[in-house]
Amino acid sequence: MTGEKEIIYMAKAARTAAAEIARCSSNKKNDVLLGIADKIEEKSSNIKEANQKDLSRAKEMGLSDAMIDRLTVSDATIESMANGLREVARLNDPVGATTKAWIRPNGLEVSRIRIPLGVIGIIYESRPNVTIDAAGLCLKAGNAVILRGGSEALHSNQALAGIIGQVLNESGLPEKAVQVIPVRDREAVNILLSQEEYIDLIIPRGGEGLIRFVVEHSRIPVLKHYKGVCHVYVDEGADISMAEEICFNAKVQRPGVCNAMETMLVHRSIAPKFLPKMAVRYVNSGVEIRGCPETCQILPDAQKATEADWPEEYLDLVLAVKVVEDMDQAILHIGNYGSSHTEAIVTRSYERAKRFVREVDSSVVLVNASTRFNDGGELGLGAEIGISTSKLHAFGPMGLEELTTTKFAVFGDGQIRT
Repeated sequence: MTGEKEIIYMAKAARTAAAEIARCSSNKKNDVLLGIADKIEEKSSNIKEANQKDLSRAKEMGLSDAMIDRLTVSDATIESMANGLREVARLNDPVGATTKAWIRPNGLEVSRIRIPLGVIGIIYESRPNVTIDAAGLCLKAGNAVILRGGSEALHSNQALAGIIGQVLNESGLPEKAVQVIPVRDREAVNILLSQEEYIDLIIPRGGEGLIRFVVEHSRIPVLKHYKGVCHVYVDEGADISMAEEICFNAKVQRPGVCNAMETMLVHRSIAPKFLPKMAVRYVNSGVEIRGCPETCQILPDAQKATEADWPEEYLDLVLAVKVVEDMDQAILHIGNYGSSHTEAIVTRSYERAKRFVREVDSSVVLVNASTRFNDGGELGLGAEIGISTSKLHAFGPMGLEELTTTKFAVFGDGQIRT
């Protein structure tokens, strides 16, 4: 069985498996997750052996050092995958929870109950640990999942899928609840994206090019974010010491991730005092500053920013800086160039902080804290499947609850509609 027939078979099997996983008790699901964690550690040499095949091929193909680093499964990776599953097992199970309940005047008892989404397709690049993270979260939320990892990680992903399938089978649950597409052909992605009869949701994880490809070709709803053009606005009268620490962390701590700051907005009244000190710290850390004309007057060594810099996701030690007249201009700039991902304000004014939170349209808005906190673990959700800027049905970091939906349950005592 190859190509289209194989993927259709996988999708059908996932739909059947999803019904059984949805009925599982929390204890059963937790036992499976803990069993997978133990088996990953037990089979670590097999996983690393499979990973070596991927690494050898990656080097032959001339993949970058960064790609090879993301592809590599080390002892620390094994430990992280196993511990991640144990963490998910400890999280509260959202399935079956009543989110709201009320009684109608006619006596009908109405409630909304959390249920699994069904079958989720996840398309991602490079990192084999995503296979385990995604499988663990989807299983805990009562879903089946079809995983299409990067072609460069095929052997690693198949080894991990084999372990998951073994534990599911030993637990009396369907192996097809977690499946990895076993082919490298990119056409497999197109076939997967056409299975709207069996798959309920697609989640792409990777670069903007991959995500746009998925959105363009999918017949299935897609939860995604294209990029993270994140801003920090340093308000009039802000605590300069606090602003320095927040802005430094937001840009420098890990510049290659989607919640790193890409543009710093600074109120005109504080810019002459704040920017020179901030620039010294940035330059000493290798940050290239691209500034508006007023920024370049204050920082003569800064490069002149162009229009293309404001919507840019650098994912590097490059920062766009703009001096703004007031909060109105800061909010307008964010609205024009932001990506609805993460924005922060540094301010001493509670009223301006509340206004910023109210008027800025992003999945996470922070007050006096780094943009780097837009992360499921940091916000107390436990593990996350990714960050959505789609709004329907999730906005922001996606944890277990975001891998469920709700249905109405209505209890009556013979009521009929007149």
